[in-house]
Amino acid sequence: MSIILAEKDLPVELTPPQAVEAAYARELAEVASKLQRGLPCLIESDKDLAPFLFMNLRTRLRQLNLQCTYLDGRPREGDAQPAGGMPLGLMGTMIAQLRDSVRGAVERRVIVLPHLDLLTTSQGGLTSEAREVIVLLYENPEIVWLGFKDPSFSLPKVIENLFPHRISMLGTARDRLRQLVTQRESRKFGKQFNPWALYKYVSGVNAVKLRRLLSTLEGEDYPTDPKQAYKQLRQATLTGSLEIPEVSLDKDIGGYDKVKKRLRQEILDILNRRDTATNEEDVARLEELIPRGMIFWGPPGTGKTYFAKAMAAAIGAAITIVSGPELKSKWVGESEENLRQIFYRARQSAPSIIVFDELDSFAAARGTYTGSGVEHSMVNQLLTEMDGFHKEELVFVVGTTNFVEVLDLALLRPGRFEFHLYIPYPEADDRREILKIYDQKMRLKMTDEAIEYTVKETGGEVDGAAEGTRYSGDHLNALCRSLARLRLRDGRKDETTPADIEQARSQYQEKFNPTPNEEKLLATHEAGHFVTALHCPLHPPPERITIQSQHSWAPAYVRFQQDDSRRLGMTRKQMLDDLCVLFGGIEAERLLLDDISTGAGGSDLSRATMLAHLIVEIYGMGGEKTGLRQFRSPRDGKRVEGLSPKLQEEIDRQVSELIAEQQQRAATILKENRDQIEMLRTMLFEKKTLEAKSFAALLKGK
Repeated sequence: MSIILAEKDLPVELTPPQAVEAAYARELAEVASKLQRGLPCLIESDKDLAPFLFMNLRTRLRQLNLQCTYLDGRPREGDAQPAGGMPLGLMGTMIAQLRDSVRGAVERRVIVLPHLDLLTTSQGGLTSEAREVIVLLYENPEIVWLGFKDPSFSLPKVIENLFPHRISMLGTARDRLRQLVTQRESRKFGKQFNPWALYKYVSGVNAVKLRRLLSTLEGEDYPTDPKQAYKQLRQATLTGSLEIPEVSLDKDIGGYDKVKKRLRQEILDILNRRDTATNEEDVARLEELIPRGMIFWGPPGTGKTYFAKAMAAAIGAAITIVSGPELKSKWVGESEENLRQIFYRARQSAPSIIVFDELDSFAAARGTYTGSGVEHSMVNQLLTEMDGFHKEELVFVVGTTNFVEVLDLALLRPGRFEFHLYIPYPEADDRREILKIYDQKMRLKMTDEAIEYTVKETGGEVDGAAEGTRYSGDHLNALCRSLARLRLRDGRKDETTPADIEQARSQYQEKFNPTPNEEKLLATHEAGHFVTALHCPLHPPPERITIQSQHSWAPAYVRFQQDDSRRLGMTRKQMLDDLCVLFGGIEAERLLLDDISTGAGGSDLSRATMLAHLIVEIYGMGGEKTGLRQFRSPRDGKRVEGLSPKLQEEIDRQVSELIAEQQQRAATILKENRDQIEMLRTMLFEKKTLEAKSFAALLKGK
């Protein structure tokens, strides 16, 4: 069935009551039927819609010979006046009217409560006035209650339980939208009016508000491109802090071709085909394919939230970014209410994307919480909200996390967060494209040599950061901003060179100026690491060595090439080679200086001890006596309880043996290649820093 409508098939004029009847006739007839049978009903709707719903129901109930009493707190003729003439106020008047209605009723009647939200606190608890109201609500069994619930508030169970029938009238159903647009208004969308294309922007808007928005549309009739009309609607439906980001997937995000391709193929292309479809069956089929919940995961600083913004911009969606920790509240029920409000606003402003930053902060696997326990309720509330999605609503939920493995499994099942997008550290090509974008935006005038130098220098781990932290997009952004400040301060208009890059990286770091004796120690130590790595075939080869670092906390170092073969894990032999190289510095000191130092070897010893424990206790690679078994938790590092003293002794023995074996292996390598160490140390004294191209004399065919 085609979804394109001819202008003649649309109504000529529409009043608000007519719009309410057209949009909610089925739901209103159901409510009237329930009330006639004596079943109290609760309607969830926007505040501005509630009076129109009541007027429609009042007409229906009169036809069924049922009288309605509307208790909105406004004084009426015949109401008793308080002693002293002081006004009761809205709440006091409403309670007085409720008391008179309940205790004066002798026949079945419908009493309408339009302001149930006044009885609740923001956390869903009862106000002080509500305690008197609760008694009245349950006092007279002849009363049939009709309540209106504001979606911005949750109701206490004692009030919700009064209503066995509950119905939601939020937004507008897509199949009824064709009855809510007049002929004059349809002309603002071109000669061929597609109500399903319009629905993308008004799915969360109720019928009365929709009529107000459509009646105020400006612009020419039958435009070639209806973007202007849609833009007016889009601006009118944005609520609160929601906004449409201006981030281009191609122009503002450098590199990451595989990530972009998957995002397009799995999400954006399907949405585009849905928007251009002209057939109901095609639209319905495509909507079934679109995941509404997504996990963007990967290391910190790799642009997970930025990708979500680019996705929002691509589909014209409003975006709200929510910090997981900020959602938590010490007040009972407030955390869940925060979630409810976020989803409500997002639905009103559809198409929209909700980004839960640091999702793991409250959505970790249930049973692993260490806090107050509010996380359990928050996960349940999140699941409830996501399960309430309609497939025609364009509301997406994106959770970003660095630790996808700790998320609650209930969130990851199909229908919830079923689409997982991994955003890794940027590779060389990615970093190059990222740098080109920042170069253009910040007017850095980086030469090709400067860009390639930066790509190479940012290929390893970040100096001074936690072990394993590689350069991310955030690190590159910080480096370029530092460079831009340097150029601004110096009034630079010329090109940026590799020397400028190095200055931007190190200009405010305290430099270490070693004495000749300290240089001798540093050169010996780093030469030991270097030569040991040359003779450990499974260890990444060295590409730079220096004893004149710009960092006071790392005055000397050997930098190794990135080893992509280790992405999915490491073999036991690779880890043993790493262990051997860690002892290369200490053993070089012992060999050439006849002594060992604390300053140069402290970090190496700590890392070697940790690696040996990982091999034996985490990865079960100790030996036959302990078998393939885990003895320590990989999450918190605590040793498993219940191990016998004999088994613990065997574990410690294996750790000590691994360390001793690789220490001896490093010592043997260095003794056999003493000439290489001495040659390298001499070159370091002279050059201070050696790049890979200077290593040819040492490699000797290796």
